[in-house]
Amino acid sequence: MTPERLGLLWGVTVFVGAGARLLAALSGLPGVVLLLLSGLLIGRSGLGLVEPLDLGQGLETIVGLLVSLVLFDGGLNLRLPGGTIQVTVLRISLIRLGFSLAAGLLAAHWLAGLDWSVAAVYSAIVLATGPTVVTPLIQQIRLAAPLGDVLEAEGLVLEPVGAVLALLLLELVVGDLHGWRELALGLFARLGGGVVIGGIAGLVLSEGLKRVRPDPSVGLRLQLTLGVLFLLYGACEWILPESGLPASVAAGFVVGRRQETQANELDPLIRELAQLAITMLFPLLAADVSWSELSPLGWGGITCVLVLMVVVRPVAVSLATIGLPLDIRQRLFLGWLAPRGIVTAAVASLFSIRLEQAGVLGAGRLQGLVFLTILMTVGLQGLTAQPLAKLLGLLAPEEVDENDQLNKTAQSQPILSDSN
Repeated sequence: MTPERLGLLWGVTVFVGAGARLLAALSGLPGVVLLLLSGLLIGRSGLGLVEPLDLGQGLETIVGLLVSLVLFDGGLNLRLPGGTIQVTVLRISLIRLGFSLAAGLLAAHWLAGLDWSVAAVYSAIVLATGPTVVTPLIQQIRLAAPLGDVLEAEGLVLEPVGAVLALLLLELVVGDLHGWRELALGLFARLGGGVVIGGIAGLVLSEGLKRVRPDPSVGLRLQLTLGVLFLLYGACEWILPESGLPASVAAGFVVGRRQETQANELDPLIRELAQLAITMLFPLLAADVSWSELSPLGWGGITCVLVLMVVVRPVAVSLATIGLPLDIRQRLFLGWLAPRGIVTAAVASLFSIRLEQAGVLGAGRLQGLVFLTILMTVGLQGLTAQPLAKLLGLLAPEEVDENDQLNKTAQSQPILSDSN
């Protein structure tokens, strides 16, 4: 690819992403839905202006670094106040890890026609909800606590698990792993190793941020944070592939918990960079979707995704919340909102390439079914989240502006005339 073509690719991607954000702000439509549509417009299914595969092996590196930034931001803001929320997140994560994984495998094989091995990879890829989609949605619709905390934490916990598990299943399919024992050991090593390395990096970063605290500018702290984060991700991927994702979450969680790091000053800048990463990644990865990969799936693929949305997810949430102080309205909303995000799209694109190189049949159908899952969950759930939350009475009360409140108070008081 020529430098001019590469510059055009990034220019078009960032421009349409920013345009989608602007349209979302003006129209009130969910930004993630418009970002996804903008990617389809400029990619293979639309005008053909952007071809992500032109980036070659650099695509995996770019996507990984930007995703690590998004997950670090999620870990930085991860809050699990109260025992009920912690138990809810733990239960949902464990039950979905078992129940949803098995149900996704059966649905992908019986309904979408994927081979058993490829169906297992698909089920692991779509296991987790995406914090890159959930967080903007709950912020836009002003979802009342504690549902927002539960949904964000669920995505942050399961997204690295799903990505690592999908990688190990992929290695099992292509013959790099031999047997389920090696898969289990690999899962433990990557998740545990990533969390440990990420926690250590978070402590080191915290000490560094504490040392530069007298600096009135947050610029140096931001640069130090990005330097440590990207080095952490690169080192983890070099030592244990796919361990960089849990490491990023763990590092952000540690930094966010240490008061001396002044994370409240750093957080707005990290969040803006994470939003920029989402604005770039969603159109770029959606541009890789081809109708030729979606059309062969037919009604079987659509039915497979619908089963995951309206049967598997609600059942898993119902089982996970038995005995917890959540009312039926909260359970209904938790059972409906489960959009898949950037990590899901990135893993599908990269794994499809590896399966094709290994000569495994069904690689194109795998990518098509994953992106069909993203399109349907983001589209349907993104557009219905706010109306459903409003119908169920789960929206947080609007904050009244202080000046407006003072004006209303002044207007409600009688006007005193001059006695003279």
